Amino acid sequence: MPAARRVAIIGAGWAGLAAAVASTQRGDRVTLFEMAPQAGGRAREVMWDGTALDNGQHILIGAYSETLRLMRVVGVNVEQSFLRTPLRIIYPEGAGLQLQAGTPALAFARAVLRYRGWSWRERLALLRAAGGWRLRGFKCDAARTVTELTAGLPAKVRAELIDPLCVAALNTPSGEASASVFLRVLKDALHSGPGSADLLLPRVSLSEAFPAPALRWLEHAGASLRLGQRVEQLSIYGGHRSVDGEPFDQVVLATPSGEAARLTQAIAPAWSRAAAALRYEPIVTVYLRSAGCVLPAPMLALHSDDDTLANAPAQFVFDRGQLGGSQGLLAFVISGAQAWVDAGAQVSLQATLTQAQSALSAHLRGPLQALKVLTEKRATFRCTPKLHRPASAIAPGLQAAGDYIAGPYPATLEGSVRSGIAAVTGM
Repeated sequence: MPAARRVAIIGAGWAGLAAAVASTQRGDRVTLFEMAPQAGGRAREVMWDGTALDNGQHILIGAYSETLRLMRVVGVNVEQSFLRTPLRIIYPEGAGLQLQAGTPALAFARAVLRYRGWSWRERLALLRAAGGWRLRGFKCDAARTVTELTAGLPAKVRAELIDPLCVAALNTPSGEASASVFLRVLKDALHSGPGSADLLLPRVSLSEAFPAPALRWLEHAGASLRLGQRVEQLSIYGGHRSVDGEPFDQVVLATPSGEAARLTQAIAPAWSRAAAALRYEPIVTVYLRSAGCVLPAPMLALHSDDDTLANAPAQFVFDRGQLGGSQGLLAFVISGAQAWVDAGAQVSLQATLTQAQSALSAHLRGPLQALKVLTEKRATFRCTPKLHRPASAIAPGLQAAGDYIAGPYPATLEGSVRSGIAAVTGM
């Protein structure tokens, strides 16, 4: 029997954990390095004043086949850990897109025809556009933005459906977002079989959704876990690779792009420059509490103003009381949030409080209490047209993994997981 390969995985975000699990399943001797004291990267649980809060509100969809498969591998009960519903983008007043169970493409067409508040002209315009995207194989000129792709649609359709979908999926405003990546997301959601467009909302913390069970699985399988240890130097000489002087047969670099660029500067300068050149977009999550408040659905869309610092920053609100948290805990999500980060946390908080009071007045049962503003300044790369993303292969025996690696997906959990698995299979 050949000796098991020694594999180093640098980074314990979702990509690194996926790579570690896949490598361990192949029989490798895995050592997992992570500079933070906990795993999960940008999708994890954080503690504030004794309260567990998620560092953002991450949604899975039914088309995330590899993420759901790997969750089951490490022992996550997906059915208990997630609330699964057909795709619904509902506003507090009750209008919105509400798919029913069944074939997603047909359910989408029926939901558009039933959309409250749209004229027949607006409904048919969207169906014609969607039919055209499908006839063209959900492909378009790589230089186009989502705004350019949907310029022929009525303003109300763009404001109430296209723009929220775009910023939720790509974390990039429609005027700057890649139309080709947006179409790929639609294709996977609507044409990957029954349930592919379903929303899966976490009932457990993001840490328990995958990172913590993955660490327990890896430890039980004999992997070496080195949390709180930052890798200072990565070297390749001849056919050998070393991590801070420790030899390994293969290395997967699953850190954020900036850290990956630092570690590869001497090994692969061109790759390092490509990773360092990526631009990022923040996400802000504002946590508020209103005692006794129960929203009409666990997740609601909100009318927002993306162009000016008006009192409507958030695009979605999550009722954490319906998702395993304490009753009345509300999480407001501001995607594409650079202007709000520049304005400061206090401005974001006050604007969100004003928006919440106005949009949810019919559902609030008590005064709104401000809890916490969580800002992820480098939440996702800006998914712009013709974006050059680094390849997975860096050098012989050295692969990269992460949601920013070249591929058809935006910065999603599924993109992270798939890149981690691909990095291992490509070694």
